[in-house]
Amino acid sequence: MDATLIRQLVWLDYRLALLFIVLIPFGLLIWALRSGSEAIKRSLLLYWRVASLVLITIYLAIGSLGISYISGIVAAVLIVLALWFWQDLNEDIDASKKSLKPIYLGWRWATTVYCSLSVVFRLIFANCAFMNAEQLSDICKIWFEPPLSFSTTFHNGVPVENLAFVGAVGGIVYMLYLFSFLAFSLPKTGRIAFRD
Repeated sequence: MDATLIRQLVWLDYRLALLFIVLIPFGLLIWALRSGSEAIKRSLLLYWRVASLVLITIYLAIGSLGISYISGIVAAVLIVLALWFWQDLNEDIDASKKSLKPIYLGWRWATTVYCSLSVVFRLIFANCAFMNAEQLSDICKIWFEPPLSFSTTFHNGVPVENLAFVGAVGGIVYMLYLFSFLAFSLPKTGRIAFRD
């Protein structure tokens, strides 16, 4: 593939992530809190727990760590699962009469499509995760450009090693929480997010 096309697609992927994974759900959460839409509020709070892996991925990519390729794929898969997995929330949202419901459902479908396409695109470059920093091709390094731009914008002057360390610690905490959830909570609760 042409490097220019890949660069454009990588930047498009990051811009769409900003839209579908950050800005729209943040606006929906504020709307849900103000309108009293309990099911959508709960769904979005669970979503934000899962979506925090995207921020961790960005910090790992700032440090040019290969694991960021894998965590980006895992984040997109987990986001889709978080949006559709919880049976009680899905039933409550379906039964809701709030004006927020159709907008939330549209966002959920759009995010599912975006994340699915993003996973397919990222899988093409998954082999970059298993290369040393010195072995990375110019194509693989393109994936680090948007996170480095983020770093320059929000953390100007902070060494990338420090930001990568924050990402690594966040990743370890996230994985411990995920494994704890899978081993202990999920077997007890199944697909029920909140028990009354």
